Amino acid sequence: MSMANVLNVHAKPSLVDPQELVGATVVVVDVLRASTTIVYALEAGAECVVPCVEVDEAREIAQRHSGGQVLLGGERNGLPIDGFDLGNSPAEYSAERVGGKTIVFTTTNGTGALQRALPADRILIGAFVNASAIVEQLLNQKRIHVLCASTRGQFSTDDILLAGMLVERVQRQGSLLYEQNAQAITARENWLHSFALPCALGAEPLQPQRLAKELRKSAGGKNLVAIGMEDDILAASQIDRFSGVPELDGKRLRIELA
Repeated sequence: MSMANVLNVHAKPSLVDPQELVGATVVVVDVLRASTTIVYALEAGAECVVPCVEVDEAREIAQRHSGGQVLLGGERNGLPIDGFDLGNSPAEYSAERVGGKTIVFTTTNGTGALQRALPADRILIGAFVNASAIVEQLLNQKRIHVLCASTRGQFSTDDILLAGMLVERVQRQGSLLYEQNAQAITARENWLHSFALPCALGAEPLQPQRLAKELRKSAGGKNLVAIGMEDDILAASQIDRFSGVPELDGKRLRIELA
């Protein structure tokens, strides 16, 4: 078995064997919108996020909690779920609404990707809104996997761009050399070719409007435009708005700030 340092990207969950993730640090990425919304929720003071794959499972977990400290959040096909307190728009997760609350959360793509990552040693939730904080956590980790949620099983460039940004920065800022899979190399190239190099390399700030323009072209972005939720794309484009890193405790199945 190779003991080389590894920095891999998986463009959709089905492309990774969960056993590959054993002992590694995994960043789960669903830019539009689950990972972005989880960051917003925890930064707004939510106590934790409990990810669920199925809607019925989420309802059952919420019913087991009493005292009004639990909110149901999430979406199916981009739209809020009947009877849920919150959808999947980052702006909904304000301090007034979610402060001190447990969010039981299920989405079409993101929560399934989190489940796929469960064998990993650490599971971090990454978005553009906490990208630099994620990079800090990854520097000098020997085995890193970036797991993109994708959009209904199709590659989505919103996730691939963030994966490419993470690969580029970990390579440049860290001190380790990594073996990379083809998807990591391609993701980094996509990131570097999508923006002027000073922005892609962090020498100049990348304006949220410029990033949002690129994210609109993705499968996830097109879906949001089609259902009238374009504001969420700009919310997801606020690079480094937050410094927190959500981490999934695989045993307790709770996401909290690391």
